[in-house]
Amino acid sequence: MFQDLTHSNISKFQVSEFILMGFPGIHTWQHWLSLPLALLYLLALTANILILIIINQEATLHQPMYFFLGVLAVVDMGLATTIMPKILAILWFSAKAISLPECFAQMYVIHCFVVMESGIFVCMAIDRYVAICKPLRYPAIVTDSFVVKATVFMALRNSLATIPVPVLAAQRHYCSQNQIEHCLCSNLGVTSLSCDDRTINSIYQLLLAWTLMGSDLALIFLSYVLILHSVLKLNSAEAASKALSTCTSHLILILFFYTVIIVISITHSAAITLPLVPVLLNVLHNVIPPALNPIVYALKNKELRHGLYKALKLNIKSN
Repeated sequence: MFQDLTHSNISKFQVSEFILMGFPGIHTWQHWLSLPLALLYLLALTANILILIIINQEATLHQPMYFFLGVLAVVDMGLATTIMPKILAILWFSAKAISLPECFAQMYVIHCFVVMESGIFVCMAIDRYVAICKPLRYPAIVTDSFVVKATVFMALRNSLATIPVPVLAAQRHYCSQNQIEHCLCSNLGVTSLSCDDRTINSIYQLLLAWTLMGSDLALIFLSYVLILHSVLKLNSAEAASKALSTCTSHLILILFFYTVIIVISITHSAAITLPLVPVLLNVLHNVIPPALNPIVYALKNKELRHGLYKALKLNIKSN
């Protein structure tokens, strides 16, 4: 009877919604963060839409590298839009409640977009490898068919591999505590509230990180090692500099993307004493790259700069 009563009490306190508290430790003045976050979100949307318009209008940009950049722009806008409206609603209107289905859906979409961005970086690294190391075979290897197949493969890989994350989280029992010290529904933040064992959730999260993100990073690293090896064999310093210049913007974005992920993973171990740090980094990682990616490419890429000047009707000569 005692067990039946206990089970009844647990069922009685099954939560129907979560409360996203925002940034831990600064609840009283966290609304001041809404202005820079809103500006970053608007910048991300504006810059990525502009990139898509430029790529669509400029015939010279109808190349595999820019197609992947266009896909990256769509992914960046999707990622930022998945989290920013809810974060701004929390900061502006204290709209902290989120239903369980909505929370698990957000969790899935965030994971899907993050690993999709990682996958597109792999495609771009392979594109640069073929262009620099095998330039004569580039038109035969990196065809329109290759680009479409690579994109579809990454989309399917990421959408299917991330399904277990929200499914496993939804199977946990949330019996009493429903306040999440976060601005979004992160897997670890949500499942930490469960009353039963969440070991399987942590294991799959780790497995997902190592198999998808880890393999992506290894492929990117290998591509750039081969690129560097090929460039160092060039007799002309000018040719080597020109070859590397096409990779600069890509490397900047990759370093930022994976460095922040590694830092977030490390700071999670210090979340008890410094809970604000991983939460703030998590939010910034989902909004800064979408704003930063198109800007870096526009600044470092001559063709994109020309397209930008034409789109803005500016008569400026770019070097």
